[in-house]
Amino acid sequence: MSNVMTPLSLRVPSSGRHPEGSEDDTKAHILVVDDEPESLRAIARILSARGFEVETASGGSEALERLANDNIDVILVDLVMPGMSGIEVLRRAKAASERVEVVLMTAFADVDTAVAAVKAGAYDFLTKPFTSSDTVALAVAKAAERGRLLSRTRKLEEELEVRERYGNIIGSSAPMLEVYRMIDSVAHSTSTILLQGESGTGKELVARAVHTRGPRASKAFVPVNCSAIPESLVESELFGHMRGAFTGAVATRMGLFEAANAGTILLDEVGELPLQTQVKLLRVLQEGEIKRVGASEEISVDVRVVAATNVNLHAAMLAGTFREDLYYRLNVITIALPSLRERLDDIPLLAYHFLRKYAVRSGRDIRRISLEAMRAMRGYGWPGNVRELENAMERAVVMCRSDVILPGDLPRPVVNTGEAVVSRNVLLDLPFADAKKRVVDNFEREYMVELLRRSGGNVSEAARQAGLDRSNFRRVLKKHGVAGA
Repeated sequence: MSNVMTPLSLRVPSSGRHPEGSEDDTKAHILVVDDEPESLRAIARILSARGFEVETASGGSEALERLANDNIDVILVDLVMPGMSGIEVLRRAKAASERVEVVLMTAFADVDTAVAAVKAGAYDFLTKPFTSSDTVALAVAKAAERGRLLSRTRKLEEELEVRERYGNIIGSSAPMLEVYRMIDSVAHSTSTILLQGESGTGKELVARAVHTRGPRASKAFVPVNCSAIPESLVESELFGHMRGAFTGAVATRMGLFEAANAGTILLDEVGELPLQTQVKLLRVLQEGEIKRVGASEEISVDVRVVAATNVNLHAAMLAGTFREDLYYRLNVITIALPSLRERLDDIPLLAYHFLRKYAVRSGRDIRRISLEAMRAMRGYGWPGNVRELENAMERAVVMCRSDVILPGDLPRPVVNTGEAVVSRNVLLDLPFADAKKRVVDNFEREYMVELLRRSGGNVSEAARQAGLDRSNFRRVLKKHGVAGA
């Protein structure tokens, strides 16, 4: 029954601390409930020896009293007890506290009972006697970690509600806190700013934040994608032109620098500007003056310039494609924007932000992202950064068929990479026998599914290819819940 994947860093506690990577280092608080005194003492000793803070109760009523008065993370409760059954304790505990996780245990296990326990909200279902002390300790550790992850999810949702100060920039990781510090430091200056970061890291959002937090906030913010302007029109777009200056110039037209006067202009992909235009941009930065194409007089402008690039301007300068004097004039204050893989802690916050955005836009009632889907996203490299994550969540909302985003709703590259990372770490969290069983089970299921696919769903043909008789083949299918059994 224990098929919930563990976090990447989960280990059974052995020193009184939570598993590595958890929200804090306080001990997980476990309540063991069993009407058999010897069993109660034995389980308490096992968990205490592994660093958990353990309380015991000899019945359901006493357990619920403890739950009401103490901060319990996990309840480990026997299924069959006089007075109040473990299932009833489970139901009442879940009704009293969303954050508590419940693990049931019994010496009288059957499939129907296990299914009923899971439907009632149990995290896991253990059979007595335990195969080893590690079995019960691992189940409790995983339950405690799941509770913390769910609490973290709720906290992320609350953070989204109170997001402020930096517009639509989302993130609370250490690299992003440094970006916020830089924004606050430079917002009230007049110096030119150079934003450096990969495509999709939010350079325009940072430029807008600098603008809105400074004294020019009430004036224009003009973003310009330098790489999208044809080379023959760059100067006309930036500085304007006079009537008759060139074929097609049927009227005098102001440029983007004039449109941004008293405000801020963002020159995105500034490294794509032609060398001739770079000379004129340098004059604007040094003298605060522009000249329209075809004009004889200069026009004074007061513009805060923010330049952005996803290429190495220093390397471009050495290669002769970017002017040295302009490079040093732009590189007064540099803000380096981290890639998404450098701030993995922000992925849950960003993912929930985009989930809400696209769920509302599509009229879908999708509220959660499964733990497995979140781990897959954390295991992926995100070469397209935040922009790619947004696209992935938009797709997930479209593909989702319930109120929870599952791994299958995500783009295939995200799932493949994430599952590989998760699986490797999950296996290391298990005893050898359990890890081997999981690998074998995964192989059997994938092997059978692929054979069925190749044979067009023909069980007899798939069995022949597998070298098994039809009855044994169907038995393995049924074991893994594969359609066709």
